[in-house]
Amino acid sequence: MTSVHTDTAPQVDAEDFRDILASTREFVRSVVVPREQEILDSDAIPDDIRQAAKDMGLFGYAIPQEWGGLGLDLTQDVELAMELGYTSLALRSMFGTNNGIAGQVLVGFGTDEQKAQWLERIASGEVVASFALTEPGAGSDPAGLRTKAVRDGDDWVINGEKRFITNAPLANLFVVFARTRPADENGTGIAVFLVPADTPGLQVGAKDRKMGQEGAWTADVAFTDVRVPASALVGGSEDVGYRAAMTSLARGRVHIAALSVGTAQRALDESVAYAATATQGGTAIGEFQLVQAMLADQQTGVMAGRAMVRDAARAWVDGTDRRIAPSATKLFCTEMVGKVADLAVQVHGGSGYMREVAVERIYRDVRLLRLYEGTSEIQRLIVGRGLVKQAQRGH
Repeated sequence: MTSVHTDTAPQVDAEDFRDILASTREFVRSVVVPREQEILDSDAIPDDIRQAAKDMGLFGYAIPQEWGGLGLDLTQDVELAMELGYTSLALRSMFGTNNGIAGQVLVGFGTDEQKAQWLERIASGEVVASFALTEPGAGSDPAGLRTKAVRDGDDWVINGEKRFITNAPLANLFVVFARTRPADENGTGIAVFLVPADTPGLQVGAKDRKMGQEGAWTADVAFTDVRVPASALVGGSEDVGYRAAMTSLARGRVHIAALSVGTAQRALDESVAYAATATQGGTAIGEFQLVQAMLADQQTGVMAGRAMVRDAARAWVDGTDRRIAPSATKLFCTEMVGKVADLAVQVHGGSGYMREVAVERIYRDVRLLRLYEGTSEIQRLIVGRGLVKQAQRGH
């Protein structure tokens, strides 16, 4: 039996959520921010920070309470994400797939048995879930998927390779998208399977070396005759995969947009603090009008992004827009944080180009936000195509 969780009613009231938000903000700013350089240098989240995140419930903040999570809806999720974005993006990445694209597949499309088997352990952080969709030839659009799953008696046998899979080196469970047949009039032929990391034939490659986001690990994952039982098929249906991917990604796009706003706020705060204290010829550079103009552009971007994120989250929760708004918001906010980070380096001058200066790390970290969970180009296509379809339906 499949039960669908629609993410409409918040399970945490406003007062409790204020406490969750305040403790997260305190954790980010007093515990994680002072150790950003340690995270960067070691390319890892320290064990004590990981444990503290588990103890706070951050591995399951978007998992419903009946499965051991906090049960935040998307309007609350984005407020949390804006706080998490204020520090190294590796922090959020550590539990992002549990709450987001991987966990939401199970929440929205899993059978009751699958939820019972996995969700409580995902919410507690005992299990790290990875979302295995992207392939060498299929990224933002899953229609080009080449990984195959073939029925063999009561089992499924999976063959293929995935690329850039977040948390793959740490994952206990892979949420794997595979084609069971070519797309036809009955559906896309894309299914999704729950594959434990220790399944024979599943191999995780070397950790990727990336431009930024040190401490957030990604890797290739290969599937060679990986055999799983029929009970591993999410929702018990061969055609759940495409819808599950699209729904989870659309929700995730609003979250990534909120994360971008949080990082942009940090870049702005670093810029203002520097402009107010650094001097040129005895004058604080913040007194110069061209520096003020850069700060004004940063502030405007942050405010516009925050308003857009909150609006898109409300539209998702009340069901009025789960397609155009998420893509438009991700497009704007991820492009915006790129510009804000660039201006932050400019405000800092030569100092902003130096390692161990926060804005240098931010500049590298945020470049990825325009690429994953759908590139800016894909978001433009989704928005443009969606608007035309709306108009055609109207006629």
